Amino acid sequence: MSDHKTYDTDRVLTVPNVLSFLRLIGIGVFLWLVLDGKMLAAAVLVAVSAATDWFDGFIARRFHQVSRIGQWLDPIVDRVFILSTLVGLALGGVLPWWLLIVLLARDLMLLCLLPVLRRFGVTSLPVNFIGKAGTFMLMFSFPALLLGSLDTGWSVAFQVIGWALAGWGAGLYWVAGLLYVAQTVQIVRNPPVELTEAAA
Repeated sequence: MSDHKTYDTDRVLTVPNVLSFLRLIGIGVFLWLVLDGKMLAAAVLVAVSAATDWFDGFIARRFHQVSRIGQWLDPIVDRVFILSTLVGLALGGVLPWWLLIVLLARDLMLLCLLPVLRRFGVTSLPVNFIGKAGTFMLMFSFPALLLGSLDTGWSVAFQVIGWALAGWGAGLYWVAGLLYVAQTVQIVRNPPVELTEAAA
């Protein structure tokens, strides 16, 4: 998202933004549930939180509630949600720490792009479909992996589904990250017209 993005409203209190804030609050509740060994409740909470990520985008577009703060808040909440959930799952022994490192390295790479983008008058880049697909898969891999950690007849099936989603999600997450790098390189090579005119 750049500064040239159009918005429907500058209001903060919209339904999509409220859903994003609730998802952010739910992170702390999820961590408590995992560390307390309440894996089923944690799985339900993660599934509901992941669903709200789709609903807030749908509501924003369908009812013209795309807001400036929402475009900024939603991807941040997504990243915090994913990383916090990974930390909780790793602490709970459900996931290995290396997966957290793989995804954290991607976000650190994007963080390094921010000073370059700001130098060229760009606050952030448009969220691409590959990134959203990767985020979606990762979010829904978490409840499956949590259910797979339970001692039930379906645990193996949930583990297979969870790891398949996690693997594809992590792959798409990195592909999207590399596309952001390519976009940044393109901006450096071809600065926005208004910036070029201002420097002339």
